[in-house]
Amino acid sequence: MKLNCDLGESFGVWTMGMDAEVMPLIDLANVACGFHASDPLIMANTVRLACEHQVQIGAHPAYPDLVGFGRRSMACSPDELHALLLYQVGALDGLCRAQGTKVHYMKPHGALYNDMMRDPAILETVLKAGRDYGDLPVMIAANAQRAEHERLAAALGVDLMFEVFADRAYDDSGNLVPRSVAGSVLHDAGAIVAQAVSFARDRGVTTHTGSWLDLDADTLCIHGDNASSLAAARSVRDALSAL
Repeated sequence: MKLNCDLGESFGVWTMGMDAEVMPLIDLANVACGFHASDPLIMANTVRLACEHQVQIGAHPAYPDLVGFGRRSMACSPDELHALLLYQVGALDGLCRAQGTKVHYMKPHGALYNDMMRDPAILETVLKAGRDYGDLPVMIAANAQRAEHERLAAALGVDLMFEVFADRAYDDSGNLVPRSVAGSVLHDAGAIVAQAVSFARDRGVTTHTGSWLDLDADTLCIHGDNASSLAAARSVRDALSAL
């Protein structure tokens, strides 16, 4: 199972994350495109870092919400959202091509990611943007609606990459437990590694109610935005390499 991480989310002199330390641990880098975080120089530097470690680059576009870090939903028409996505992917892809690489896939960020998983119309617009840019696969959350998502993507001619999370609790429908609920985020490194291994080896997860849920995925999201999460990410990489 490939590991992915959201990177390039600093802005100007403000630093977020430990990109240089986490990049060697992952296979896929979801690079911010300037609307929720990042700027042209940080994007270019993140692309360079990914190339140095032979990590595939994905666009990580968002609603135009720099102040809110892309975590607030916005009312966009389908045409507006389609244009916003193409604009961001194109900006990152231009910086990639200047360094001899390209954008390989798209994974929306924050509120946009959550909105597309909740609203099929928004998901359709996101998938169309991936298709129209150049047949980009789109990364979405693996949940109980997988068959519906696969049918929609097939009708549009788009490949999907299904994602699960090592450090988030799941409900019985395969959705992430809201952050407002106690225990929704796993902080213990042992628990994070155990959940990662469960996804990779057993293709499923124990939900927050103690039930087993089959949840097949292509990629596992890890975080490395502080020292403890970076240590957990290293442990996940080691554990998966040993399988």
